Amino acid sequence: MDPEIMEKLAEEMKNMTVQMGEIQGVPLPKSTCDIWDQIYNFQAREDDILIATFPKAGTTWMQEIVDLIMLNGDVEKSMRAPCFVKVPFIDLHPKPMPSGVDAANAMPSPRLLKTHLPIQLMPPSFWEKNVKVVYVARNAKDCMVSYFYFQRLNKGLPDPGTWNEYFSTFTSGHVPWGSWFDHVIGWWKVKDHHQILYVFYEDIIEDPKREITKIGKFLGKDLSAEVLETVLHHTSFQAMKENPLTNFSVLPSFVFDQSISPFMRKGKVGDWKNHFSVSQNIVFDEEYKKQMEGSGLSFRTEL
Repeated sequence: MDPEIMEKLAEEMKNMTVQMGEIQGVPLPKSTCDIWDQIYNFQAREDDILIATFPKAGTTWMQEIVDLIMLNGDVEKSMRAPCFVKVPFIDLHPKPMPSGVDAANAMPSPRLLKTHLPIQLMPPSFWEKNVKVVYVARNAKDCMVSYFYFQRLNKGLPDPGTWNEYFSTFTSGHVPWGSWFDHVIGWWKVKDHHQILYVFYEDIIEDPKREITKIGKFLGKDLSAEVLETVLHHTSFQAMKENPLTNFSVLPSFVFDQSISPFMRKGKVGDWKNHFSVSQNIVFDEEYKKQMEGSGLSFRTEL
């Protein structure tokens, strides 16, 4: 990364108070709100592939899976840049670096893009161009735990406070990118109206071979046994945890302070049991039942 940009970034982060804004009631970083018109008017291309997720649902994992599938398992090509450079994050503007929109606009086709936007905020061009979208959904309890640690290490997001405080913040949907419930239900409702493959994090953990094959088919790739094995190996939790291009270790600690918590933390199903108290679990289950009723969506919180 350019030393001059790093210096500017360090200065920016030092003087920065993390500010949030709102678009249609959805909490988003202020820097995102500041360029909202550019984001909403983003021009998708027909051969784009979009990875959409609620934060901490396995986004980086899916980026690597899709990238390797599209490259027919060419590991060398997949190592061309850190994951956050090769897959522009269209709803982010990490000043003084270029916005995700600018990075995407400068990129040749075919592009692999990423968003955390809920369905109602999506740029319309994605639907006009009939873009293929892989949506990854992860159970709310593990998402909450993972997001708590991520907000602690990510200096570009508000400090989450204590676990007990964060439990209330997350449950009420007052976290960056809004309510988990609205997000997963919103995308689920439209999955049959567009080219959307709705994938569950827990299913990939349970049987990565089956799910990677399914993703390949959706993307028009019939993966050979050899390519499938390559994708499986290089997107395993251990391989990605040790890979500086996927573990975010190339980012300085004033951006991601991984002495607080590693970016690649556990990658498991059921870690929420180590964090939820008995009473929190009861409170959350009641809210979950109320919010999810009639959605037709069901998640597994353990395997």
